[in-house]
Amino acid sequence: MPIYNAPVKDLQFVLHDLLKVSEQDIPGFEDLDRAFTGAVIEEAGKVASEVLAPLNTVGDVEGCVLENGVVRTPTGFKDAFKIMKDGGWTAMDCDPEYGGQGLPYVMHTAAQELLVSANMAFQMYQGLTHGAYSAIHVHGTDAQKEKFLPKMVTCEWTGTMNLTEPHCGTDLGLMRTKAVPQDNGTYKITGQKIFISAGDHDMADNIIHLVLARIPGGPDGIKGVSLFIVPKIIVNDDGSLGDRNGVSAGKIEEKMGIHGNATCVMNYDEAEGYMIGEMHKGMRAMFVMMNEARLGVGLQGYAQAEAAYQNAVAYANDRLQGRAITGAENPDGPADPLIVHPDIRRNLMDQKSFVEGARALTLWGTYLIDRAHKNNDADADGLISLLTPVMKGFLTDKGFEYATAAQQVYGGHGYIEEWGMSQFARDARIAMIYEGANGVQALDLVGRKLAQDGGKHVMAFFDMIKTFIKENEHNEALKADFLDPLKAASKDMQAAGMYFMQNGVKNPNHALAGSYDFMHMMGHVCLGLMWARMGKAAMDALESGASDNDFYETKIATGRYYMARQLPATAMHLARINTGADTVMALEASQF
Repeated sequence: MPIYNAPVKDLQFVLHDLLKVSEQDIPGFEDLDRAFTGAVIEEAGKVASEVLAPLNTVGDVEGCVLENGVVRTPTGFKDAFKIMKDGGWTAMDCDPEYGGQGLPYVMHTAAQELLVSANMAFQMYQGLTHGAYSAIHVHGTDAQKEKFLPKMVTCEWTGTMNLTEPHCGTDLGLMRTKAVPQDNGTYKITGQKIFISAGDHDMADNIIHLVLARIPGGPDGIKGVSLFIVPKIIVNDDGSLGDRNGVSAGKIEEKMGIHGNATCVMNYDEAEGYMIGEMHKGMRAMFVMMNEARLGVGLQGYAQAEAAYQNAVAYANDRLQGRAITGAENPDGPADPLIVHPDIRRNLMDQKSFVEGARALTLWGTYLIDRAHKNNDADADGLISLLTPVMKGFLTDKGFEYATAAQQVYGGHGYIEEWGMSQFARDARIAMIYEGANGVQALDLVGRKLAQDGGKHVMAFFDMIKTFIKENEHNEALKADFLDPLKAASKDMQAAGMYFMQNGVKNPNHALAGSYDFMHMMGHVCLGLMWARMGKAAMDALESGASDNDFYETKIATGRYYMARQLPATAMHLARINTGADTVMALEASQF
């Protein structure tokens, strides 16, 4: 069975050496000292490794079953979900007014990484609920909040998001689900939604569906879509549960991975629903949940890579195969361990440098969300808006790539199910697709986010890099290994932006044909910035006499690897972008 151990030191390094959370001027951050965050992360790690990780294979093998209208989750899931609820892990950053603990979002995210690494399919039940909670918290009426949020905070009731229909995925303006207004202010929701994660299950007393639907007579396209709260079981005015609503799971999808999560076809047959937010502006409310989900999916990408990496390292140290080219390193044994071989080291360093950079980027992103929400910081809000498609798209592409790289370390055993590496790759694969396929994320980045607010936020991103380089260029060790590579990568990204400006207006295809490369280019620059900052933080810790020299020296060496071996990919992406759309669009549709 695969292993999983919480990377407590690495999380603490990002929170305190890099982000310096307890020194920030954000309400609630003053309480985040090392002792407090360490205690939270260690306890989350215990739940992850002792409760959730042992169920990961169980969920994969058993899956969910629909029997007589009831969806049954895998063995052990219900007990584990109770442990999650009783431990308060579902309520960490939720509003205390509705039973939450009120911690910063960055702490919620740090704990989530551990739980997702241990059992991604299981943690999706809570993750979807958190997103639905957030949408209702931002756009719901006071009465809706009072009625639904307290039990969603505790996950006594869970939540979902219902967007996709059989005939429309990304183009939600084509949806047909209708919402007919009733005299009492409610709506009758009729239609079918597909691919609904955690759509039905046996771990909660009620499920609160957020459903996009069209009110007859409204505008065509996406402008005519509204959002509705549709509970599985009607909630009475006194908060008690009443009659079963007209919503049911018609099927559980048979999937490549995340078998432990019930991905359902949901049928709505004049189900009672309540509008949330403004009429015909449902996407505005749903985007609260979607943007949170996109960051969560980006986390899923690197969290699965982390779990796979841990197992690959253990196997590489244990498996005897061949001899080191420079001489036997295990002379008393029949062969040396795999980890002596340079190509295995390359593979593991690719994984390690990505995961640690991705962790820093994700926690920095959630720090920006805390700053935006708690300090009303418009600049932080604009920056995280720019970064969201990069974090979702780049981290999930690379997360899958490195989950399969970890599988490769095992050789033939990696392809055999009993070793468990296949599951990491299969589970990670969905993250590249749902919450907006990664090609759509790239189009959003280049087509919308770069030009948002007149390009203010991407220019602020470049200025942030320039300022960091200028402030630290006196540090020769940092300059050679971290700052110079970051400067070169940043220039590549700026050159790509100039190409889009000069050619994209005349022919938008020139920009869109390069959008995927640009997303990856920006992803590398983001991780390059994170590694430059982490390199400085580690050097500062060593200079101040930190006790754990090996940890900080390892961090610096890992960063040097990323800057030398991974960051130069920006030049390749720039070369592709500069070829424009002509080669991409050369064939007629009939020629494919």
